[in-house]
Amino acid sequence: MILASASPRRRDLLAQIGIVPDAVLATDTDETPRRDELPRPYAQRIARTKAASALTLRRDAGGAPGFVLAADTVVALGRRILPKADDTTTARHCLELLSGRRHTVITAVVLHAPDGGRSERLVESVVAFNRMTVDQIDALLAGGDWSGKAGGYAIQGHAAAHIRFLSGSHSNVVGLPLFETAQLLRGRGWAV
Repeated sequence: MILASASPRRRDLLAQIGIVPDAVLATDTDETPRRDELPRPYAQRIARTKAASALTLRRDAGGAPGFVLAADTVVALGRRILPKADDTTTARHCLELLSGRRHTVITAVVLHAPDGGRSERLVESVVAFNRMTVDQIDALLAGGDWSGKAGGYAIQGHAAAHIRFLSGSHSNVVGLPLFETAQLLRGRGWAV
């Protein structure tokens, strides 16, 4: 099993269902949305690109292809794709946009099997934040668990105190929908 992701959260989530990847290949994928690209096609494109890149890297290194699992998680506010927060300014902007509103967390999961087959799932969860004060947003930023997260928050972190509603998969919002991932693997012969 090759995990095409550098995300420690995805490794931890896989461990919850008893899967420890044999290797982790973080691909150098340009995650810039295309002009007018919508959240669902964007997530699918990035996950497919990550999976294909990891498969190519594995083959070029002379390794057996095995299973290659890739995912991409997007926080969408309507048709808008919120960025991964790499700085406090971006995180603050995302949290201000999400305050008091519902948004959708979309994860595309792509699995390449040793037989050359490919399976995919697109999973959506709806999340709503309570209306947050400036002090509450400041406290979330001071907590630091927003760094590198889509939409500028981690539901498994300090932001959980402000999530008033969740419909769908919690593990999807963390970064990998476990039920659907297990289904993909079982469908390709992996004993989960």
